[in-house]
Amino acid sequence: MVRFIGQQDAINIDLELFNEYKFSVDQLMELAGLSVACAIAQCYPRKALLSTNILVCCGPGNNGGDGLVCARHLAQFGLKPALYYPKQTESTLYQNLMHQCKASDIPIVDLPDLKVLNENYGLVVDALFGFSFKPPVRPLFAPVMSSLVNTTTPVCSVDVPSGWDIDKGPMTENDLKPDLLVSLTAPKLCANYFKGRFHFLGGRFVPPALAAKYDLDLPAYPGTDCCVNLSQAGSSTKAAL
Repeated sequence: MVRFIGQQDAINIDLELFNEYKFSVDQLMELAGLSVACAIAQCYPRKALLSTNILVCCGPGNNGGDGLVCARHLAQFGLKPALYYPKQTESTLYQNLMHQCKASDIPIVDLPDLKVLNENYGLVVDALFGFSFKPPVRPLFAPVMSSLVNTTTPVCSVDVPSGWDIDKGPMTENDLKPDLLVSLTAPKLCANYFKGRFHFLGGRFVPPALAAKYDLDLPAYPGTDCCVNLSQAGSSTKAAL
């Protein structure tokens, strides 16, 4: 069984990837964002994805960077992502990711009201907060969190559902309930509380020695895929949006 890791192990593994194994932030972000886009493509019928819009909600940290990369790859897949990015990060890395999204003709939009979100978008990507999140949610992000919680549109969360405690999961019954969770590197402890239809692991980059050190027991990735289905059913059947 793949090991689910807590916040401190997640932090330590990231540090070792950077310091011991010489991965760069943008390198891991590219692999993570591609994994999320591929998991989305595996879960939902292409015909349904092509006929709708996808709202990618990005936060100011690395999770948001993963979302920017995911949006670019969704566009490369021929889909129609739009970005909601209320607090843009000014570093060169994030500015470059935004430049690439704009060059891919991905629109930057205001937060749609709930009616528009439900009617005009077939999927929402939650790339707001990662495993470093500590509550409470800042006021700037309260409206988008409310939309994610209340929308009838399926939500795909990147690594950790936004607003959840990384170790303890949802803090209230009214917290976000994503349809798809794409864990990155290794599933976090909060994934034990995930009740959605699809749980994927993405980021096929963990060196064997690092996986062994933390007893991650990572699953085998199929063929050349960069993501693997961890859902209990293990089904590859695609679900309607």
